[in-house]
Amino acid sequence: MHRRASAVDVFQAIADPTRRAILDLLSQEERGVSQLAEPFQMSLSAVSQHLKVLRDVGLVRDRRAGREKFYRLNAGPLREVSAWVFHYEQFWRGKLDALGEHLKRNP
Repeated sequence: MHRRASAVDVFQAIADPTRRAILDLLSQEERGVSQLAEPFQMSLSAVSQHLKVLRDVGLVRDRRAGREKFYRLNAGPLREVSAWVFHYEQFWRGKLDALGEHLKRNP
């Protein structure tokens, strides 16, 4: 059983571009470590370390099938990230709308 991740843990986990790429791959389908390692110039061990970080914050779940372990995305913890980004999207949308109005009035 994994501990519940804090939002800070999730942000730290997705700060790494390799981990974000792994999440992108897993958003398409469940994959084994060797399948996940194919697009990267790194060892299976390095990919496994990235998967451990993602699993520890709850972004990835795994299941055993014989000797192999398969990983799948669990996007639930990304809700915190989405809410945070949405807040700033609203901020920038308001600023850009105000800039558009200003430019209309002052060509």
